[in-house]
Amino acid sequence: MIFIYLETFNYTIMKKILLALLITLMGISVQAQEKKSKNAKHEIEVFGNCEMCKKRIEKAAYSVPGVKSAVWHQDHQDMHLILDENKSSVEDVKAAVAKAGHDTKDVKAKADEYAKLHSCCQYRG
Repeated sequence: MIFIYLETFNYTIMKKILLALLITLMGISVQAQEKKSKNAKHEIEVFGNCEMCKKRIEKAAYSVPGVKSAVWHQDHQDMHLILDENKSSVEDVKAAVAKAGHDTKDVKAKADEYAKLHSCCQYRG
């Protein structure tokens, strides 16, 4: 009688372990199937003042592999970006823009890079 009870107990535990393993594997496979977009559209807040800023910001964005379009708007202080996410990320673009001396909402330009900007391009108070 005890033997039958232990056999049923072991079977129940094995069934639960297999079920948990199956659920875990399904979750991993769903995450792995997220496809990156070849034409992902993003808006990035980028600070600047003038047409020189516009050229510098857009040039920095285009220096990142996978950037298909980068248009900075002075009146809204943002850049509309089309990016191949298989080649780079939005964070890569933000880093390139910050390296050119312009702050984004998430990545700030280093003081020495900012100091290289023309006086009309310096937007910090």
